[in-house]
Amino acid sequence: MPYEVDLAVRVEDALDELAPEGRKEVMETIAAALVRPGEWPPPGGWHAALVFGPRSWVWFTAFLGGIEVIDIGWVG
Repeated sequence: MPYEVDLAVRVEDALDELAPEGRKEVMETIAAALVRPGEWPPPGGWHAALVFGPRSWVWFTAFLGGIEVIDIGWVG
C-alpha cells in the first residue's frame, strides 16, 4: 500500500512571511508553472521541478489534477 507524506509548505503561510512585492512575484511564478504542464515532472512520482522568476523560485511536484508546491522563495 503506498503512503503519501506531505512535505509541502502551506503556500498561504509562506506567502504571509514575504513582503507584498515578494508575495506578488511568487504568485506570478506559481502561475507561470501552472500554465506550462509540459515542464511538470511525471505525475505521482518522486520527481520535482523548479521554476524561477526574476527573484523567486517555486519547487513543486505534479499530480494528475495539478501541482503541489513543496517550497517557495524570494530573494528581494
